Amino acid sequence: MADVLDIAMFATVCAVLLAGFPVAFSIAGTALAFALLGAALGVLDLRFVAFLPQRIFGTMQNEVLIAVPLFVFMGVMLERSKVAEDLLESMGQLFGNLRGGLGISVTVVGALLAASTGIVGATVVTMGLLSLPTMLRHGYDRKLACGSICAAGTLGQIIPPSIVLVLLGDQISIAFQASQLAQGVFAPETVSVGDLFAGAMIPGLLLVGLYITYQLFIALVRPNAAPALPARHAGMAGNRMLLRALVPPVVLIVAVLGSILGGVATPTEAAGVGAVGALMLAGLRLADGRPWLIRAAGASLIALLLLTGVADLRVTRDVIPPGDLAGIVMAVLLCLVVTAGIAVSVARTYRTGILQDVMRATARLTSMVFVIVIGAALFSLVFRGLGGDHTVTAFLTSLPGGVTGALVIVMAVMFLLGFFLDFLEITFVVVPIVAPVLMAMGVDPIWLGILMAVNLQTSFLTPPFGFALFYLRGVAPPEVRTADIYRGVAPFVGIQVVALGLVAAFPALATWLPELLFR
Repeated sequence: MADVLDIAMFATVCAVLLAGFPVAFSIAGTALAFALLGAALGVLDLRFVAFLPQRIFGTMQNEVLIAVPLFVFMGVMLERSKVAEDLLESMGQLFGNLRGGLGISVTVVGALLAASTGIVGATVVTMGLLSLPTMLRHGYDRKLACGSICAAGTLGQIIPPSIVLVLLGDQISIAFQASQLAQGVFAPETVSVGDLFAGAMIPGLLLVGLYITYQLFIALVRPNAAPALPARHAGMAGNRMLLRALVPPVVLIVAVLGSILGGVATPTEAAGVGAVGALMLAGLRLADGRPWLIRAAGASLIALLLLTGVADLRVTRDVIPPGDLAGIVMAVLLCLVVTAGIAVSVARTYRTGILQDVMRATARLTSMVFVIVIGAALFSLVFRGLGGDHTVTAFLTSLPGGVTGALVIVMAVMFLLGFFLDFLEITFVVVPIVAPVLMAMGVDPIWLGILMAVNLQTSFLTPPFGFALFYLRGVAPPEVRTADIYRGVAPFVGIQVVALGLVAAFPALATWLPELLFR
């Protein structure tokens, strides 16, 4: 009976989610209903449900998940402060003279925004409002224009820092430790979010290269589908505008990702740097004179990151060498400058109303994520109480082809679920069920995490429920039909499947950089 209930429980939650009910309540409500049903039939001990408060308390104490609201704040602040608009205008001037140049500029801007914001909705909406009318006005094929914008907008899910990678990294870490404990390893190794960030760099850049290659190919074989813009002479003023739009987000990207990949800061600490940096960039863009203090604060923030790598700044030691003492004094002075710059940025963003909007959006998105986390924790407890983990283990280990067969089936199921479910639902419902089994079979956790991340990114593009499609449909001009959007993303979904196959065939694409940096 328990074997039937765990399968029915998974099928029911998928059906309820497809019916359009709120995600968190659908997951938690289904779990609670099957817990009561299992208890009534005598196949579930309700003490499993009693562990939920400890699960919630452990989740709220998880320092890794603190990065979620910080990265959300960073992304929303950069979106509200119009950084994306400046980038799109500048890149359009830089690549527009090339055949297919507007599509390339959209992809490049999508990659830059992915590494600085990671918010798919904001990126797709911004590029849809600014780039799509321009591309259509200059004769771009509707399907190519829509597909390019949607695909570029989803890069924020694979290029770090990414909310998907933060949440997936937490789940992979828990599953990896569980798989080792199940094998009798009582001093388990760990997998960090930083490992996934490093592992996602090459696949993310690979996707960018594949997108651009496809756009150049279309421009070559169908010149009328991706025409070049009339020649422009940007001159020194255009170059200055390009530098002004490009340098601040690039500096922020280097500060955030460089501190993680260089081992200077944890992802959570780097997220704090990113949030502060985004706030100061917004203040600088809104500067009504005397921007020198914010610029000095930005330079001081970078200097602090460098200083932590060369000096021991702990002040609780009994004996502090003179060199470290000088570093501590320097760090205090730099912190004062950063504080002054933050105060000015807060004042400017508050006066314009941007800060209030960003805080509300951050609270709303973060609350949604953590309510889903709590619902998924209850689902996981009940599913295990019904013996679902044993059912999944028996199924995957009995498949022909061994590890390869099991991995192919899991990737195929996740791909198909992406047509109907959101990445959060797949991350918190499917990953905890299958990841421990696959890792117990010998699959590398970083490689598995990146495969899942690329697969989850595809869920934003696959109709009928791909979120990027909905975002673009909401801002597209009336002459763009929904069929144009769906047909436009089809080649890019194929490109993502190719990228998934390449990462699966060559695991070093995901594992080489983490091993180089952290092993």
